[in-house]
Amino acid sequence: MKTLSILKLGGSVLFCMSAGAVSSLYTLKAIPDWYATLNKPSFTPPSWTFGPVWSVLYVMMGIAAWQVWSKGLKERAVRKALVFFLIQLVLNTAWSFLFFGLRSPILGLVDILLLWLAILITINLFFKVSLIAAVLLIPYLFWVTFASGLNLGIVLLNP
Repeated sequence: MKTLSILKLGGSVLFCMSAGAVSSLYTLKAIPDWYATLNKPSFTPPSWTFGPVWSVLYVMMGIAAWQVWSKGLKERAVRKALVFFLIQLVLNTAWSFLFFGLRSPILGLVDILLLWLAILITINLFFKVSLIAAVLLIPYLFWVTFASGLNLGIVLLNP
């Protein structure tokens, strides 16, 4: 692998991990006081599981973005796929701000449903450029599907 390619891979992973770092600014403050007081669905995993899961997903997202980016920005399909990737990443980060920062499960639910759709579109666009990139995003879609159920449960259990 060429040095430039390695740098692009590292940059892609760091970019995604930085979205997670920004999200954690809102999350970490709200977990011990506000989130702990919410009624949660019975299938809610322990809070400590979210950090490791998201870390792995952000790494996979970074590798997927790099796979697409490595096909060349001159390609229209690559640019379109990366634009949708950025849109979903913004929606991903916005969820933490809306849910934890604003302490609004309903706004978080609206965002996560849009995020789910954006991930699905991104997977489709990535598939047209790189099968590997598309497959790398499937666990992310599954996790966001699960997280959407958690979010909905919190909305319903905390009127």
